[in-house]
Amino acid sequence: MRWLGELEAEILDCLWKWGRPATVREVVDDINTRRPAAYSTVMTVATILYNKGWLIREKQGRAWLYTPVRSREAYSAALMEDALGASEDRPAALAYFVERMTDEEVAALREALRTTDRPVE
Repeated sequence: MRWLGELEAEILDCLWKWGRPATVREVVDDINTRRPAAYSTVMTVATILYNKGWLIREKQGRAWLYTPVRSREAYSAALMEDALGASEDRPAALAYFVERMTDEEVAALREALRTTDRPVE
C-alpha cells in the first residue's frame, strides 16, 4: 500500500464522494472549483491510477467512466495496517493509537469488534 499523491487523492475523493462512475471531465470540473487543474493532467493521473489497479474504467461513447476499485474506508484501513506494520512492536503501537482515540472512536472500535465476532471484554 502506498500513500496517494495529491492529485491521485483528489481524483479518488471525487469518485468516492459521488459513489458512481464518472468521466475525467466531471472530475476536472469539480477540482477546478477549488483550484486550477488541466484536463490532460487529470487524464494522465487517472490513467496511472487505472494502471496501478486503483480504478477500473469502461468506455462510454468517446469517454472513459472511472470507478474506484476500493472504498475510501478500505483504503484508510490499508493505510492503518501499513502504519501499524512499520512498528517493531505492533501491540505497543496499537495501544499508543488507541490511547489517542476519542470516546466515540473507542465505541466504534468496540462495535466493530463485536460485529466481526472478536471478543470484547
